[in-house]
Amino acid sequence: SPNYDFQMNLKIQGYDETIITYILAAASPNYSIDKTVYQQGWARNGSIKTSASQYGIPLVVNHSGANGTVGPMFFSHYSFLGLDPRGLTDEYANYGDATRNHAKIMNQYAIANPKNWTGYSAKNWGLTASYSRNSDGTTGYSAHQPTNDLGVISPTAAISSMPYTPIESMNYLRFLYNDNYAKYIGVAGPYDAYSVHFNWLTPRYLAIDQGPISPMIENHKSAFLWNLFMNAPDIKQGLIKLGFHSTQYGF
Repeated sequence: SPNYDFQMNLKIQGYDETIITYILAAASPNYSIDKTVYQQGWARNGSIKTSASQYGIPLVVNHSGANGTVGPMFFSHYSFLGLDPRGLTDEYANYGDATRNHAKIMNQYAIANPKNWTGYSAKNWGLTASYSRNSDGTTGYSAHQPTNDLGVISPTAAISSMPYTPIESMNYLRFLYNDNYAKYIGVAGPYDAYSVHFNWLTPRYLAIDQGPISPMIENHKSAFLWNLFMNAPDIKQGLIKLGFHSTQYGF
């Protein structure tokens, strides 16, 4: 805000959760942005692309502009509650590959477990922003990712990745509901975050983490929300204006 001298000065640039901002802006029937805004903003004039890989899996895009690093899973959730990444491409990326590979890399990271946290496994995985346990034992909030791995698992990370990694995500659900129901499940489903290593749990819920779970499970089951959003005429025109193509929706 100009009232605060633009203190944060946080540009809306990819690859992170903000691609939907540009698509909605382009879709506006009366105040649409030009494609150059998208190219210079979200796509960073092409530097959004990367040839880097993790665990033999192509990263496809630079997460937050940092080459070769992997961001929190919410990067591949929030914009894609309605925006269907399957077969969605522009001149920079295949977003189906980018989202799916993001989840697969996150799963492989838990298996590799380079920081040797107790409890990380193929079944217990998923780093994203959530409540957290700090290194000094205090609690707070943190954007968990491989470069900021505090030993805390956030259930929304794996569960909201159901359309991308159905097998891995179902394995995680079984870990929660079959193996640890009494420990990690409350009245509204899985608690927001926990750490096996520190025997730590926050028996609380955070709306921004709960929010993606049901829509993404439904998208995995029926693609209902994806179909609803992608077939909206204004959205389709906005995507076409920005140079997107979708094999799933025929444009």
